[in-house]
Amino acid sequence: MLATALALAGCHASDAATPAQAQASAPAAGDLPVGNSGAAMPGPGTCKLGTRDGQPLPDPSCTPGAVNPAVRQETIKDTICQAGWTKTVRPPTSKTNTMNAASARSYNLEPGAKSEYDHLVSLELGGAPDDPRNLWVEPGTIPNPKDAVENKLHAAVCSGLIQLAPAQKAIAGNWVTAFDTVGLRVASGKVCLRDKSTTCVNGHRGDEDGN
Repeated sequence: MLATALALAGCHASDAATPAQAQASAPAAGDLPVGNSGAAMPGPGTCKLGTRDGQPLPDPSCTPGAVNPAVRQETIKDTICQAGWTKTVRPPTSKTNTMNAASARSYNLEPGAKSEYDHLVSLELGGAPDDPRNLWVEPGTIPNPKDAVENKLHAAVCSGLIQLAPAQKAIAGNWVTAFDTVGLRVASGKVCLRDKSTTCVNGHRGDEDGN
């Protein structure tokens, strides 16, 4: 059952990567993989949900996150910081519906359970649009707590509070602790630097449909 899956406290290491997976992920040490729509989908039942502070986390061996190579620090003003840009890269539902069903089988989730087919590194943070390594079936209702984290990180990146790459790595590594990882705190709807409490930006909703 879904409730049982959510109760799992740890993440499970899946079987060894297939040749397709290995070929699709050759980043420098510490970097996220570059998006590849041909990356292999994990096999049925090979992925396990984890939890942190009662929130679901993807299995890092199945869903490590991946990034869009067109989105870099020097291009953010023309990409993720442009209103509506994510609509130009969002894959069609005809593709993601099929991927969603396969990903649910990978995570051994019950068909029809409430969930969002989520980009771990959101499109508004330059996540890869259609790489299986950046997509997982996030249990729960929509919107969910991760959406707010994505939007606030987007605001911090586009305002210049933090750089893009650390935000991407933080949300891919553990979205629940991402603010702490990049040195941010959130108070009264504002996102501020933890060591400079007066350096803040309003935590706006982010790019429309930017998950």
